[in-house]
Amino acid sequence: MNGSTSDLDDFFENAAVPLHIVGHDGTILRANRAELELLGYTAEEYVGRLIAEFHADPAIIADILARLARGEKLNRYSAQLRAKDGSIRHVQITSSGRFRDGQFVNTRCFTIDVTEAKRNQHLREQADRQWRAVLDALPTAIYTTDAEGRITYYNEAVVELTGRQPKIGEDRWCTTWRLFRLDGTPLPYEQSAMAVALKENREIRGEEGILERPDGTRVRFASFPTPLHDEKGDLIGSANLLMNVTEQRAAEMDAARLAAIVVSSNDSVVSKTLDGIVTSWNHAAVRMFGYEPSEIIGQPITRIIPPELHREEERILAKLRRGERIEHYETVRVRKDGRRIDVSLSVSPVRDRSGRLIGAAKVARDISQRKQAEETQRLLLSELNHRVKNTLATVQSIASQTLRKSKNPADFVASFLGRLQSLATAHTLLTQSNWQGAVLGALIRTQVMTDSADDDRISCSGPEVLLPPQLALHLALVLHELGTNARKHGALSASYGRVAVTWSISSTASPALHLQWNESGGPPVYAGSPLQTGFGTQLIERSIRSFEGGEAGMQIESQGISWKFKLPLPVSGEARPRVSAGAMKLEHGPDASSQQRALPRILVIEDEPLLAMDMAGMLSDAGFEAVGPASSLVEAMQAAAKRDFDAVVLDANLAGKPVDELAALLTRANVPFAFVTGYGREGLPKAFASAPMLAKPFSVAAFIATVRKLISPEKRALALRRDERG
Repeated sequence: MNGSTSDLDDFFENAAVPLHIVGHDGTILRANRAELELLGYTAEEYVGRLIAEFHADPAIIADILARLARGEKLNRYSAQLRAKDGSIRHVQITSSGRFRDGQFVNTRCFTIDVTEAKRNQHLREQADRQWRAVLDALPTAIYTTDAEGRITYYNEAVVELTGRQPKIGEDRWCTTWRLFRLDGTPLPYEQSAMAVALKENREIRGEEGILERPDGTRVRFASFPTPLHDEKGDLIGSANLLMNVTEQRAAEMDAARLAAIVVSSNDSVVSKTLDGIVTSWNHAAVRMFGYEPSEIIGQPITRIIPPELHREEERILAKLRRGERIEHYETVRVRKDGRRIDVSLSVSPVRDRSGRLIGAAKVARDISQRKQAEETQRLLLSELNHRVKNTLATVQSIASQTLRKSKNPADFVASFLGRLQSLATAHTLLTQSNWQGAVLGALIRTQVMTDSADDDRISCSGPEVLLPPQLALHLALVLHELGTNARKHGALSASYGRVAVTWSISSTASPALHLQWNESGGPPVYAGSPLQTGFGTQLIERSIRSFEGGEAGMQIESQGISWKFKLPLPVSGEARPRVSAGAMKLEHGPDASSQQRALPRILVIEDEPLLAMDMAGMLSDAGFEAVGPASSLVEAMQAAAKRDFDAVVLDANLAGKPVDELAALLTRANVPFAFVTGYGREGLPKAFASAPMLAKPFSVAAFIATVRKLISPEKRALALRRDERG
């Protein structure tokens, strides 16, 4: 027995598990080494004292002793013991009562220290609370399930997204009201991303679908289910994150549509920073400006802006920094090859999601063709205006000159209407060819064969020639005069008279039309007799000689007259003659000989023969002496070089050639002049836009008043003062 007692004592004393024996009154009767080490007491400090003194909650001792006295066994009863150092040790007590003769004698207690486990449990619970607090605060919808897919947790964002409160422990896999695929077909919950993730034990990332809320609204979302595992790796559930991607996908669609529009746009779309650095460059910009994106992105936008317009760009950037939009405005830009193009621009500020200004977007449209069309239209209208006014001036001159030479009203009407009809017929021929020119043969038929196209008394022969418009108009009047004279007084006034019109083209470097008019079989004409020069003859000679190099010669024969004409034809690419400083040498101030002249002399420079003749007649009637007229730049230079005139009336355009340098030379020589033109002021040389001008057609009074102002003392003094300023 002693041996057995000794063994039991040794087992009790050295057991690894804390052991103690407490009497029925709560007094500690015995404690082993592990118990004392757990609490840090010596046997003297611990044994013999009441166990309640060492419990953090002494009241539970009465409950423990009462239950043990009734014969209950305590298994892992949780308690808190106070150690010697003041710390609390969390323990689980397993105890049973010992009875003798039915009386409760004492209790034997096993004490298991669970302090570390309690601490870990507390940390886990604290972490769990923090985790839930974080999840509850997240704006992203998150929920969890168990391994069977039953909902175990969801945050408030889930309610906001789905529009309903999920049922914990009842709803499986999904928190939504209804679920659909992207194509709009219903999606069963057991086929949802969460269900698949649990079934296949794998993560799923970003699978999209459409959920329907109880109110019927639909939301596009992305799902990110992740399986959860315990320490052993066994599946215990899943967590799912749901993202509302409705606005994101709509924005992506808008961005894609915008990108497609930008890429396919015929307009240049360019973005830049607020400092003017290019950040994007579409295909239309490549076509429009010639730069590839790699050549221009990162470079200043001023590379395509002319230097003189850099301040314009500074003003644009200043407006953009203020958040202002620049509406459509027209300006000029420079291509890579240096060519300038007209563009219409609109510029808008670009902001980031926070509303902060980060740059600008430019849309540029090439309006060069439109500008060219507008300029062409302006030129066409100007040319039309010029032609109409010149035609009216010509008609005015025909009327004036015909009236001067007519014997009576009937003679005036017949002559005037005939010449007017001649001009109209020539215009009809030119209109049929869009004013590209008139065929000489057709011109002769319409102007000479007026009675009948089958008149066998008239013969024509020569190559086909397309005459330029101005030459055709002048030659039409010449042929009309020749035909009218032949019918009234010449070969066609007799039944046996004949007219032969022949022409040829010289094949020299400067081609010319050689035309011959021969009359025969008419009334006798006395060779060598003086021929009275009337309006018709003057019109013929001046019309032909109004063209530089033009020649006209008449020969009188016994049976009729003959004319020989030479008219220069245009050469393709012919350079326009320029007036050089050496072509005219004019002294400053009026010519000395003018002081001794009785009548003021006015130089007429005009390429319309009829108008030139009319102006000469007006000047003569008003007491002036007409000089000239000169109808080309060469003739004008020759006439001006003689310096035997007091003033000049100058056509602003001589046969399509500008008179800028001639006007400048007259100005430097202090010669007063006035422009006559059918174009208006926009047709004047730019340096003389404010010079005196007379618009065609004009009245006799307006013409004479303009001339009188040119030779007035005040005008002369003003010209001298202007010349002194140099």
